[in-house]
Formats: sequence, structure tokens, C-alpha cells
Amino acid sequence: MAITLRNPGGLPAIDVYRQVAIASGTKLVFVAGQVAWDAEGRTVGEGDLAAQVEQCYLNVGTALAEAGGSFGDVAKLTVHVVDWTPDKMPLLLEGISRAAAKLGVTPVPPATLIGVAALDVPDHLVEIEATAVLD
Repeated sequence: MAITLRNPGGLPAIDVYRQVAIASGTKLVFVAGQVAWDAEGRTVGEGDLAAQVEQCYLNVGTALAEAGGSFGDVAKLTVHVVDWTPDKMPLLLEGISRAAAKLGVTPVPPATLIGVAALDVPDHLVEIEATAVLD
């Protein structure tokens, strides 16, 4: 595995992610921000954050597979959520879990979660980008 995830002493151990990703692979993959579009460019889950998170994760999975990788190769996920508030966390985690179940992978929570005022299309509630390292 090209990625080792750690929570070093002296930093808080947070259940859903690790503070440090150590990359030892040779191929970097940068997945552009994925929104809740299906293959035909239609928005999936209009008004439903969990459904949009799920579609974004599925799209990231498709992009990673194109590069020969998977979520196991992800060093960092960045999630942008429109009008983020902490009470939306259960919906975010639900979408992640549903996508992980469909993909047959361990759920990968974001390393960075950023609240934004808006995205490129008013119907989009979330955008997810990934950096992966492959051997």
C-alpha cells in the first residue's frame, strides 16, 4: 500500500480520519472536484445531501479506477458543502457509507471539510476532490 495513515502523539486522535498521510508510491493522481452528476450530466439527489455525497463518492471511485487506483490509495479527500453546519454531519456520513457499501470499500471520510456559500450549479450541495498515490 502506498499510503500509511497515522495519528501521531501530541495531536488529537479523531475517530473519522487520521492527521497524517504518508505517501510512498510513485504515481500521483489528482481527481478534480466531483459533483452529483450521473454519466449523462444530470444532477442526482436534488435537495438531498446524503444522495449527493453518495454520487460524488461514486464519481470519485470511477475516476480513481480510471487511473488504476481505488479509495485505498487516497491520501486526502477535500469536501466542499454548501451552507455547512455541524448538524449536517449525519447526512454526510450516510452518503459516504452508502457509496462505500456500493463500491465494496472501507468508508473514507474527508481530511478537509469546507463550508462554502455556493457551487457552480445551484442544485449542487457538495463537491469532493481527491489526491491519491499509487505504487
